[in-house]
Amino acid sequence: MRIIVAGLGLALLAGCGQDEAAPPEPSAEAIEAGLPAPGTATAVTKQANADLAARLDLSQGSDGEDARRDRLAYIEDEAILNTNGDVVWAIPQFEFLDADAPETVNPSLWRQSQLAAHHGLFKVMDGIYQVRGYDLSVMSVIEGDTGWILVDPLTATETAAAALKLVNNTLGERPVTGVLYTHSHADHFGGARGVITDEQVAAGVPVLAPIGFSESAVSENLIAGNQMSRRATLMFGNTLPRSTTAHVGSGLGPGLPNGTVSLLLPTEEIEGRGTVRVIDGVTFEFIDAAGTEAPAEFMFYLPEKRALCTAEVATATFHNVLTPRGAKVRDALKWSRVIDYVLAEYGDKSDVVFASHHWPTWGEENVADFLASQRDIYRYVHDQTLRNANAGATMVEAAEAVEEPDFQGEDFTTRGYYGTLNHNAKAVYQHYFGWWGGVPADYNRLPHEVTASRYVDAMGGADRVLEIGQSAFESGDYRWAAEVFNHLVFADPDNQEGRDWLSATYEQLGFQAESGAWRSYYLTGAAELRRGVPDIGNPNLGNPDFLKAVPSLDLFDALAVRYNPGEMDRDPFVVVFNFPDREETISLLVEKSVLVPRMGATEDAAATVTINRSDLDRLILGEAAPLGLITGGKMKISGKRNAVSAMFDALDQPDFWFNTVTP
Repeated sequence: MRIIVAGLGLALLAGCGQDEAAPPEPSAEAIEAGLPAPGTATAVTKQANADLAARLDLSQGSDGEDARRDRLAYIEDEAILNTNGDVVWAIPQFEFLDADAPETVNPSLWRQSQLAAHHGLFKVMDGIYQVRGYDLSVMSVIEGDTGWILVDPLTATETAAAALKLVNNTLGERPVTGVLYTHSHADHFGGARGVITDEQVAAGVPVLAPIGFSESAVSENLIAGNQMSRRATLMFGNTLPRSTTAHVGSGLGPGLPNGTVSLLLPTEEIEGRGTVRVIDGVTFEFIDAAGTEAPAEFMFYLPEKRALCTAEVATATFHNVLTPRGAKVRDALKWSRVIDYVLAEYGDKSDVVFASHHWPTWGEENVADFLASQRDIYRYVHDQTLRNANAGATMVEAAEAVEEPDFQGEDFTTRGYYGTLNHNAKAVYQHYFGWWGGVPADYNRLPHEVTASRYVDAMGGADRVLEIGQSAFESGDYRWAAEVFNHLVFADPDNQEGRDWLSATYEQLGFQAESGAWRSYYLTGAAELRRGVPDIGNPNLGNPDFLKAVPSLDLFDALAVRYNPGEMDRDPFVVVFNFPDREETISLLVEKSVLVPRMGATEDAAATVTINRSDLDRLILGEAAPLGLITGGKMKISGKRNAVSAMFDALDQPDFWFNTVTP
């Protein structure tokens, strides 16, 4: 009964980058036709990167000063390890960035990755600190009257514990007197149990989160977990080595750790704007930002310190309105409005703005400029997409028409290091109009696996397709080359020459990409074409601590999406689950075509399963077997046992490492 929680799954896969072994030798035909050696930038790519470097002032300037400002200490060990001695985060993994941009990396992304790689404990101002560079996210530390108030305790318990240790060793040991989760993504709460225990919470340490956090954190992506986590391996470059020809950074931060994701539910969820709470003598004014970067999110203002935290609503990059890994599309207009609200309300009251990623911005004028630019980039992509769409543009046409605004060439915090204008314009279009561009022929298109061979035939066969694709590649028209070669690979996945050229095309697109997410997606695609899908086992499925936070109805909904009607040959029946440890009862209506969970008991059940929910969690995690639970008296089945077996036998067990770049 394997379940993967998206976000959780991607985090636990991170850090498993492969050694940069040489890929298999390309086909002789491809080499003879001029295929570039893997890891080589073509003349077109070199020129594209050089042209961007000439257009932008890539000196680090004030950004570089801000990213390095007031570093107090850093972790001097070679790595952050887990309890088994495995590497969770290698400290030197991004040292190769301490050089000029190579030809194989977009120079603007290289600059961003250099800034994000600065690691250690940094002073934001008196009483506010940040630990940066050991995770995708940043942990902020606020000094209270008696202890530390921790904001966003990173992705993994190991990196969070190491961050707190660095704080205590440098500033003096103090207890944790409060924890804040700014929003419902795992890289902002997953490390909680590395810095605080249930006993501390029971003793009164508050854990605050935005309204709707608990529901969003455990269920936002649960149902779509397998697909979303698989795509996240491409988006975050989890299987790529860290090098000048592979992963250099995500744009949002260096990368994800390979640690343990936990979840400690909040003691209070905050709603509204201007809601005040005092934690360990520090006054917080919370600003609800739900529905922007996350379904549940808040920012906060510290009036005694004139400091504003913008969470992940405003960071040093243009974010994703729709992530490449997949998620519910976000509202760019609301996003812009929320930033404008904090600009108007707190812009002239703030001497510093800090966030859950990247580095702070200091000075009232600089804070106002930062917020205005962040507001404007989301407003711009929203308004220009709608302007073109309302004039009749399809999704792709609207995205192509949204050109880089003038301010994006000057303010690097608005550049597309994570999200991009093209991708976000499509997300805006989807938010209003759905996935369909309005062209009738697109409404009920045939699957690509069906059309690919027909395109190849229509173009004159495989050899002719190779000629067309190679011509496009040689001219630097890599987007068209990718489309052409992709038809050939989907028509014949064993066509090695087609795979060689498609991987080379993806590689050049990755080398030119300014977005860390785009670069990783392209380069992982190229690697999978060359080496095949990774053979590194399924991801860690989580831990009992996380799974116990999932409501039982949500858990069964996640099972229901795996129900295969073709595997059910019985008339409809009902299985009831009793969970004594939670005093819950859930009925599963096993119909011909659907599996429907329902709270409460149902009469005339075919079978009743009595099991503690904690033991069901262990069963799901593979830590217990059905027979062992039954013989141990921890699972009791009354009624027709074969009905229970039939229900579970009808649940698909999807592979995690399914193909993405081939059919």
